[in-house]
Order: sequence, then structure tokens, then C-alpha cells
Amino acid sequence: MKAMILAAGRGERMRPLTDHTPKPLLKVHGKALIVHHIEKLSCLGFDEIVINIAHLGYKIPETLGDGSKWGVNLVYSDEQNSGALESAGGIIKALAFFGNDTFLVVNGDIFCDYEFDSSFELGDNLAHLILVPNPKHNPDGDFALKDERVLNNGEEKFTFSGIGYYSPKLFEGLRAEKSALAPLLRLAIDKSSVSGNLHVGIWYDIGTPQRLEAANRLK
Repeated sequence: MKAMILAAGRGERMRPLTDHTPKPLLKVHGKALIVHHIEKLSCLGFDEIVINIAHLGYKIPETLGDGSKWGVNLVYSDEQNSGALESAGGIIKALAFFGNDTFLVVNGDIFCDYEFDSSFELGDNLAHLILVPNPKHNPDGDFALKDERVLNNGEEKFTFSGIGYYSPKLFEGLRAEKSALAPLLRLAIDKSSVSGNLHVGIWYDIGTPQRLEAANRLK
């Protein structure tokens, strides 16, 4: 299975840290967030990874190179001229990289201990989402979960982790333009085409300097 790391965001709430550094290159325990992902992906059988870049994007390939250091092939989907296309737009722009196969997408600005699964099978589903217990900054959650089916509504909602397995069919016929992922997912959920499970381990959305500090305090 191939993977994509979303790394094009501006990281406004992380300023001034992101004024000169792309958010995925910010460090937790002395190592860039995106490197934590690449190392884990490599260990778990992913050797083809596409990374989308926009804000200060040139610094990411300058830092990571072609991926040979980790035994993977890194390909870059460049959004520097168009501006960041958001999650869905970024995936659609890179869609040819995946062919007709299921692929994994992970946000470049999270820190977690989730074990990516290179043998995951979607079956008839269009997506499989990894959800997490709600952090303080998202107390109401995003999606409900029942019998491994993701629902738009329910008594208890969980937070989307930024990790998901997708079928190219979810994005079929869509243009590579600025567009969010959530509306697409909600449409697929309404058609009972999205499965999911809850991850209860370490997970941080590194959206503010305070959350970056909290991740760095982990032992």
C-alpha cells in the first residue's frame, strides 16, 4: 500500500514558529513530526510515500531528500504556486500516484503511536477512519461510531485523528482545487460507505505551540 502525508498547511496558529519552518518540520523529541511518520511507515511496510507541499514547501524536500535514508521513495506533490489545496484537493492532485489501490493518508502535523496497517482492506467501503477520544480543543467530536461504522450523528462523538484509508473511488470525477475532506466523508457516511475504529493511545494534534510543548513533555 502507498501512503500520503499531508504537509501543505500554513499553520497560522503555530506562528511565529511556522513563519520560517513548515509545521511538519517542527520537532518532537528532537525529530521532525514528518520524520516520525516516515520512520514508522517504513517499518510497517510502506515504501512509496507522496508528500504535498505548499507553505515554505521547498524546505521539506531539502530536508528529507528522496527518502532513501529511510528505505522509502518520497514523491512530492507541489502546491506552492496554486496555494494549499486543503485535504481533499491535495489528495485529488496526487491521486494518479495511487492507481486503483487503497491508500493511507496521515496528517503531517499529528504525533501519535497508531500502527499504520499496510495490508488494510477496505472491502466495499470508500474509507476507513481512525477516530480518537475528544481532546480539550475539540470537545464535541466529529463523528459517531457504532459497530465499526462511522456515523454523522450519534449520542457520543469522537474526533477524526487525521488518519484514514481511502479508495480512489471516493474522489472520482473531482477536480484538484481547494476543497475540504469532511464534506466528502459526510456524503459517503450518509451512504453507509465509511467504516472506522477508535484509537485510544497517544495522539496529539500539533495545532498550537502549547500542544507542541505538551507532546515534547511526553516520556
